[in-house]
Amino acid sequence: MSGRTHHLQLPLDAAAVRELAVGDMVLLSGEITITIGLPTHQRMMRELQAGQALPLDLQGGAFFHLSAYIRDAANPADSQALYMNPSTSTRYNPYMPTLIRSLGLRLVGGKGGLDMASVAAMKDAGCAYLSFLGGGCTLLSESIEALVASHWNEYISQFRLVTLRVRDLGPATVAIDAHGNSVYDSLQQRAAARLPGILEDIRRQRLIGTTTTPSSRRIS
Repeated sequence: MSGRTHHLQLPLDAAAVRELAVGDMVLLSGEITITIGLPTHQRMMRELQAGQALPLDLQGGAFFHLSAYIRDAANPADSQALYMNPSTSTRYNPYMPTLIRSLGLRLVGGKGGLDMASVAAMKDAGCAYLSFLGGGCTLLSESIEALVASHWNEYISQFRLVTLRVRDLGPATVAIDAHGNSVYDSLQQRAAARLPGILEDIRRQRLIGTTTTPSSRRIS
């Protein structure tokens, strides 16, 4: 892990994304698109499979699992996004490989990571996963400059396809890079390596417990 900090301006090309490494920090400026809606992901998939264009162009863009509340106004230009908060990305594993490849995404993110099928798609597309601070709503919301667009507004705010202009969004951690390296895979490997020792400790504690009979215990 290199631990560098990158100030990135969207949209990005694949070369810029491939410079990111697991453990790097990112501050992101430009336009991002966000949603936490499962129905929204399913609708995006249906439209792509039917050969229909989505209501916005995400080529070279950022698509994050962040929720937002939109305060709607009679004049749409006066509507505001009041906050952003990260959601768990693993819920969207069935959809992300297709969305990453079909839309040419450069950055995806949320919290909790994505599965290996998504990691493979990210390698193919030149895309990285950014992990946002769970519970970091106040910090993330400070980066909002403007509500650019809101699509599929028949959904609740958090399920809409919302595009925001942000400045220095983050800091976010590169948790999966475009070369297939994943902090989540590393954590799983370390946990698997520790598991035999943990199980042996539990076994020993159980043996100690069974060899200590009630009559031999000291009563105070």
